[in-house]
Amino acid sequence: MSDLIEALNIFLKYGNPAYPTHCEHDVLTVDIRPNLVSDEDKKRLEDLGFHMNEDSDDFHSFKFGSC
Repeated sequence: MSDLIEALNIFLKYGNPAYPTHCEHDVLTVDIRPNLVSDEDKKRLEDLGFHMNEDSDDFHSFKFGSC
């Protein structure tokens, strides 16, 4: 759980949307635009299990997603 909490704290630096996440088909999506996130934080998020989804302009994780 510590990886998830660390990732969410990184995302919080780039916005605080009212509905920041959704989950479907075993994928957790976080509604933060990758172009706002520093390269250093993108690398750390990748290490934590979150990947940029450039098709939908957000981040997703197969590690933390479950429906």
